[in-house]
Amino acid sequence: MAREIATLAGGCFWCVEAVFDDVIGVESVESGYTGGHVANPTYKQVCNGDTGHAEAIRVAFDPDVIGYGELLDIFFHVHDPTQLDRQGNDIGPQYRSAIFPHSPEQEAEAKAAIDRARADWPDPIVTRVEPEATWYPAEDYHQEYFAREGASSGYCVMVVAPKLAKFRKSYAARLKK
Repeated sequence: MAREIATLAGGCFWCVEAVFDDVIGVESVESGYTGGHVANPTYKQVCNGDTGHAEAIRVAFDPDVIGYGELLDIFFHVHDPTQLDRQGNDIGPQYRSAIFPHSPEQEAEAKAAIDRARADWPDPIVTRVEPEATWYPAEDYHQEYFAREGASSGYCVMVVAPKLAKFRKSYAARLKK
């Protein structure tokens, strides 16, 4: 089985991780940090906004089941790519919208996905295509956070759950059973 990696930043990693966990063809999703200049950053350091890292997810997927382009279309559907260095009330460069391609082919597809998404958004898309950078997994308590804590976390109930519901309604045919 072929396996590829997609690295995406779309605000809080809890939000985007929960969405991609449900997608057919996605083998695993890991929350972490990328795109910064500090080695082995902690959540607290990244939240301060001065390490240069984005909260991101690393998606392992089977390209014979779901293509990179379709993953990017989902990505643009479940976050607001028009907000510079923020997603809603999460503000700072660590919450930026960014794609970190792992190959020239992924970079070309990222640019094509941005072009496709423009039709869906009234404001300009500010998603950056950034160079592949060192990946740092987030602390264990961030992994599968929504699955474990969603019902008891006010943030998850107010922010993550609506994004997940929107995704599930729009992409019902692409959901794992």
